[in-house]
Amino acid sequence: MATAPPRPSEAVSLSAWQLIAATAVGSVAAGMATYFVLKHESTRRKERQERKEGGSPPVANAKGAAAAATGAAAGGSSLAPIAYTEGLGPAKHILVTGGAGFIGSHTVVELLEAGYRVTVVDSLVNASAESIKRVIALTKKAGMVSLIVADLCDEDALDRVFKTAGHFDACIHFAGLKAVGESVAKPVLYYNNNLVGTFNLIDAMRRHGCSNLVFSSSATVYGNAEIPYTEGSKTGSGVTNPYGRTKYFIEEVLQDVARTEWGSKWGICILRYFNPVGAHASGQLGEDPNGIPNNLMPYIAQVCVGRREKLTVFGDDYDTADGTGERDYIHVVDLAKGHVASLRYLESHVGTDAKAPGVCEVFNLGSGKPTSVLQLVKAMEVACGKPIPREFGARRAGDLPCFYADTGKAAELLGWRTELSVADMCADTWRWQSKNPQGFATPKE
Repeated sequence: MATAPPRPSEAVSLSAWQLIAATAVGSVAAGMATYFVLKHESTRRKERQERKEGGSPPVANAKGAAAAATGAAAGGSSLAPIAYTEGLGPAKHILVTGGAGFIGSHTVVELLEAGYRVTVVDSLVNASAESIKRVIALTKKAGMVSLIVADLCDEDALDRVFKTAGHFDACIHFAGLKAVGESVAKPVLYYNNNLVGTFNLIDAMRRHGCSNLVFSSSATVYGNAEIPYTEGSKTGSGVTNPYGRTKYFIEEVLQDVARTEWGSKWGICILRYFNPVGAHASGQLGEDPNGIPNNLMPYIAQVCVGRREKLTVFGDDYDTADGTGERDYIHVVDLAKGHVASLRYLESHVGTDAKAPGVCEVFNLGSGKPTSVLQLVKAMEVACGKPIPREFGARRAGDLPCFYADTGKAAELLGWRTELSVADMCADTWRWQSKNPQGFATPKE
């Protein structure tokens, strides 16, 4: 039986906690979503530790802070009510960590369209509450989604999420820092944030009876393995940066969990992404990195709208078709649908019988086709209708000439394949960036 969500009075009586129960992210015709900010002294200790390591600590960006302030002024509201899928009873409730980010927000759209109820937990360090507002506007399912602003490294905040948001049937875990260059400069920050946050999540799931987990991993775990990468390829060797090693370590932890007595009954899917690009076809959701983009496609897009002067292509002498590096690009909507397929797989393979065995499976999510940097640039020129200024630079240390996925296992077991092309990726990216040249900070017309 579904547990009723807390009444507003229950949600805000959290004693020593600094809790803001605010009107979510905005009013939509169908109703209101909920926007919570949870912050505890342990979070502030973490911020002080980050200052010692160097650089400014990541804090919830101005967009998220403004949304919180606006909501607080408007008054509080309860968590989203238990939602029912017509003819099917209560909708299954999914916790999505990092769900306000690029891949997370697109996955929330697909989850809502598939009939799930979603609670997003995000620190908003590298994301904006505006993305969830737009998810609600696109899906018109305000009563099916809530946003809770909290840091997974704060054990008490995470425990409070599980206690107040109602039972979760599964968790999709995106949350984590992901800038490769920053991870090299600040390794302790990355190991602390990505590993400790995941450990806290696993502990909270175990305590609160949530035993299905989909983990957002990366093809970077393959390091210097031979291509094409299969799920059986060697991992961990030749991984050149702390970000990639955090993904590898978490994979190892999850497989160790699956070998324990309690974890052997869990359902775990580890999804190794290749290169997610593109945007929602509406142009309302897309990639909005803080500062200078670390990835190729958002950098190209910002050159197209004049935010960057030109693109530097690192290396033109690789042993590839045109001398530039080749990668396996996947449309973010296809990737989001892969998460829904993974949930369906766990639902059909992990029984409710306490004695039934669980599963722990790894899947590659990519197109299986390599595309070079120049091929992507030329496709983007077609999409935006103008040339993209570019120059060639030296190779970057650690960059591989080419890698791509073997996706046969996902096709066979998940029934999942990519449907959208590189041309679709570029057209949707251009639609997003041209409508939102400053990302989610673009003033509304």
